[in-house]
Amino acid sequence: MVLPIDTALAVERLDVFVLRAPADPPVQTSFGTMRDRPAVLLRVVDAHGVFGWGEVWCNFPVVGAEHRARMAATYLRPLVCGQRFDSPLACFEALTDKLSVLALQCGEPGTLQQIVAGLDVAVWDLVARRAAMPLWRLLSPAAGPARPAPVALYASGINPTQPEKLAAAKLAEGYRAFKMKVGFGAERDAANLQAVRDAIGADAPLMVDANQAWNMGEAIAAGRRMERFGLAWLEEPVRADASPADWARLAVEQPLVLAGGENLAGMPQFASFIGARGMSVVQPDLGKWGGFSGCVQVGRLALQHGKTFCPHWLGAGIGLTASFHLKAAVGGPGYVEVDANPNPLREVLAVPGFALSEGAVQLDDRPGLGVVPDLVACRDFIVEVPGT
Repeated sequence: MVLPIDTALAVERLDVFVLRAPADPPVQTSFGTMRDRPAVLLRVVDAHGVFGWGEVWCNFPVVGAEHRARMAATYLRPLVCGQRFDSPLACFEALTDKLSVLALQCGEPGTLQQIVAGLDVAVWDLVARRAAMPLWRLLSPAAGPARPAPVALYASGINPTQPEKLAAAKLAEGYRAFKMKVGFGAERDAANLQAVRDAIGADAPLMVDANQAWNMGEAIAAGRRMERFGLAWLEEPVRADASPADWARLAVEQPLVLAGGENLAGMPQFASFIGARGMSVVQPDLGKWGGFSGCVQVGRLALQHGKTFCPHWLGAGIGLTASFHLKAAVGGPGYVEVDANPNPLREVLAVPGFALSEGAVQLDDRPGLGVVPDLVACRDFIVEVPGT
């Protein structure tokens, strides 16, 4: 990654914040329900007072946000504070290496990958703010555009309880693509798909997410019976630890385009899926693995192989804004996911908010991510966690 500025950094302080807001309605998936909306934010500050913000994926387990915050405070602070790194990428690689044995010892590679990912977003934000440059531009190729193409969005997380009402509301707000949860029984899934299709029209892009609900035979059958709804993709129809060969078989034996990647980690694993037939829509989550350092590489590799790059996100506002910048920097066709359900943390943790126009958002020249959390407005959602 060749960058136009000095990207060396030294973090003096790392602050960790945990927030929880009510989920109304609860977010339903095939494997569990979220009854509140958690967020873990990381703020890094350098010796000159320049800051950067990142967000750690923390949706599940539902008690996991506080644990991730403690892990970040305990293990990231001594590894980054007072240390100098040549670039955010060098920081990401050093932390990944230093925590690799601990990941094996404690059996928590995911938690450690997630806190490193959130920190990576924060240090990239810091470097771009220091350079007075928007992050999308810093991460774009050297001859990148003066203004990025609008980033297309889709309304995600449409639950299986009266999904047509939420889909219709999001259509009225300006969304032009939609994704519904499936995996709740063939009859219920079909009825919901028909209701949503009636609400959004025959031509609107409609996707479905099974959240790893089925085995191979069930996934093949589901893809075949859902073909009539004109779906843009079928997401995570089988377990995330299914092999690329399994995904290739699934691509052959049922008709729908396959999407996945939010539960993959590491360039070797992403490369194995991107290089094989099967997963045609690649969806890394920059708060779950990789941050910008990893996910920009994933996105560019996906485009090189003719795949569609659609960053995954179902959290609060810092991670969502970061996903916009990730997509704008990588380019190519595809969407960024926006949770269709109410989430107070989406708005107060990324100020100013984004403006939706005909299903897309236009990024501007504000430095870094261009947003900051309003910690005063969200004070009632802050959870005091000992040790952070």
